[in-house]
Amino acid sequence: MNARLARLLPQDADQRAFAAFVLLLLGGGATVLLSGSPLGLLPVVAVLGLGVLVVDWRWVYYLLLTTLAFSRELPLPGGLSLDVPSEPLMLVLLGCLGVAMLTGRSGLTRREVLHPLVLVLGLTLLWAGVSTLFSVDTGKSVKYLLAKSWYIGPFLFVTLMLVRRPADVWRVAACHAFGASITVLSTGLRHAATGFSFDTINKAVQPFYINHVIFATVLALLLPYAFYAQRGSRGRTRLLWRGVMGLLAFGLLISYTRASVLSIPVAALFYVVLRLRLTRWVLVGAVTGALGAGLYFVKENNFMLYAPDFEKTIFNGQNFEKHLEATYKLEDVSGMERVYRWVAAVRMLADKPLTGSGPATFYPEYKRYTVKSFRTYVSDNPEKSTTHNYFLLQLAEQGLPGFALFVVLLATTLLFAENLYHRTLGRPELRRVVLATTLSLVVIIFHLLLNELIEVDKIGSFFFIGLAILIRAEHWVDEEHQLAEAD
Repeated sequence: MNARLARLLPQDADQRAFAAFVLLLLGGGATVLLSGSPLGLLPVVAVLGLGVLVVDWRWVYYLLLTTLAFSRELPLPGGLSLDVPSEPLMLVLLGCLGVAMLTGRSGLTRREVLHPLVLVLGLTLLWAGVSTLFSVDTGKSVKYLLAKSWYIGPFLFVTLMLVRRPADVWRVAACHAFGASITVLSTGLRHAATGFSFDTINKAVQPFYINHVIFATVLALLLPYAFYAQRGSRGRTRLLWRGVMGLLAFGLLISYTRASVLSIPVAALFYVVLRLRLTRWVLVGAVTGALGAGLYFVKENNFMLYAPDFEKTIFNGQNFEKHLEATYKLEDVSGMERVYRWVAAVRMLADKPLTGSGPATFYPEYKRYTVKSFRTYVSDNPEKSTTHNYFLLQLAEQGLPGFALFVVLLATTLLFAENLYHRTLGRPELRRVVLATTLSLVVIIFHLLLNELIEVDKIGSFFFIGLAILIRAEHWVDEEHQLAEAD
């Protein structure tokens, strides 16, 4: 009997390690089922993280990218939430990055770590820390800083470590595009059952997306990568990328998301701006226009002239054409609710212009600064959303310095991208990488005018990945120049 039992037990170290991990996984799963909380899986994640530190942890990065589209927000005790599986995987990668940096095996050079884009990004994080010291809710602000660290670590620095050649860029994009394409198929089938009606799109995108805006933004930011990937491919790979591009475009059209559809021609226009070296003038025009509009609305309270009619401000959920008509007539409830919160954000800035209210504190702080004349049917805000404008959110939460640093980051990125574009003349492979990355970033930046999406894992990830790719592209361009001079 003892001999038979001995034969059933693991015979070597590998089998014993595997058996221990399976038991740990089963125990964690049982804990989750009994407690109703995903915290029971934390030991499994910790053991997995230690395991990949010893072996090869690159697959965790690609697993994270592939599962981004399927990530869901799960509530935790104490009013917290966790995006699963993305945030646990980010934490594992952050640990891997820390070990790689401490052991000198990261492969990151001093030039990359001290790159202007990294330094400006670091200053924005530093100022967020200063703003946290004066926050109206220190707990929320500290959580914001922690979340930023596990976004920047995996998506910026790990991307810099693992993307070593242009072909790696398309592999990174393919992982997210593969997952997103599956969600398009799922959404399309669910949406078809309701006749692709405008009022059912939010239900159709479940359970992978909170709403159709997140869904459409993901598809829009991936389209530039799909477009330039298929242009540089051949044979079956080109057909696959064209199929992905078709699925992304189809999903974008059935999403009924105005900003996302408009972001594609905006990106196409920015391509012209890049070619003609007009980025600095576009930036100057944008800043001048924003300042002029701000002064106009503040002067003699001109903003009150645009207060909506409470009875006429409605949501045309059954008819997309009427929805568009209500938008330009300033009678669309979603548009006017944005104005309601924008007014509150500006008043918050006036109260605390230097430090703001603190990161991640706009809700419910803004309710003390609202103007009743702009109130709409949805102003109760049960979903606890914020400004629907990331720039005003920065102003309200982190004051003028936080806002200025973020604007400097975006301006520096776009000017850097323009310079790279012209330096890749005669290098079509590198130029496609620069264009795909830059136009994807433009799509994200355009969405920031109407939504705050940098903290959304499915979108913010590719904001930081885009910065990393541009930094790496500069290295590739310099390498080719050195080789050409050597010849």
